Amino acid sequence: METQTKLQKKENSYVERACREIKGFRKLYEDIDEKMCISDLSRSTTANYCRRLAQLSLEFGRLPQDISDKEINKYLANLARQSKTPSLSTFKFTVYGLRFCFRLLGLKDRVVQLPVLKHKSKLPVVLNHAECRAVFHASEQLKHRVLLSLIYSAGLRVGEANRLKICDVDSGRMMIHVRQSKGKKDRYVPLSPLMLEGLRKYVIACRPVDFLFNGCKPGSPLSINGMQSVLHEAVKKCKLQKRITLHTLRHSYATHLLEFGMDIVTIKELLGHERIETTMVYLHVAMPTRSNLFSPFDRLYLKS
Repeated sequence: METQTKLQKKENSYVERACREIKGFRKLYEDIDEKMCISDLSRSTTANYCRRLAQLSLEFGRLPQDISDKEINKYLANLARQSKTPSLSTFKFTVYGLRFCFRLLGLKDRVVQLPVLKHKSKLPVVLNHAECRAVFHASEQLKHRVLLSLIYSAGLRVGEANRLKICDVDSGRMMIHVRQSKGKKDRYVPLSPLMLEGLRKYVIACRPVDFLFNGCKPGSPLSINGMQSVLHEAVKKCKLQKRITLHTLRHSYATHLLEFGMDIVTIKELLGHERIETTMVYLHVAMPTRSNLFSPFDRLYLKS
């Protein structure tokens, strides 16, 4: 689970290839990396931008600024025609990468030629209570059961679970300290008493060091790819048909809190959202709790 997939290895080699094969790309890559570091953008964002720019440069054998608008638009159109989610992600990061690159080079006229990305309003996938229990119990390894349960029980992002350390779990205060998450912010979330019991059994049995969930290498955390593989195997075993990711557990956490009566502002703080509008999407997902709600279809067949 710790090894990278063939696709990921191939994508990571794009930048290396471009540095070797495209004259001037190494300097451009270093300038972009330096600027993004100063701008305090995440490493994953930097990697995505540079990878897509490398793919573009390798496709045309030239630096991005030397590729015509017509050629770029045709390239983007081909990406947009592909319907699969990874392709849409490739399109998005190619556009954003080009915008960042052209701004860095002072090519403001070229920035406006790029298409405006429309935000697609999609409701998150949410598991019901029975599906959650099934996923948590599907894994044979205690470590994996505790990992998935903890992500849900605390509403963690995958990167937060990945970086969580043993010392971040405060059983005295029954809180979990989530450090330097999205937006470089810390927050505390409640530690479930039931979750604490599972964590204690896990720590005694697996003896993690430093990080709560260790990877194969000493002193390293379980990789995000490893975590995704844990969930994939659990979902496969449960034979669930929903499109489930690790973030689905976080969506389910927020939705279930709302259904159990917690107010939206408190949920916003627990999730670490910057804007209340981000949290309000769960209002459209949560099942109504008012007992007098019904479908008119049922009333059509009631005996008068």
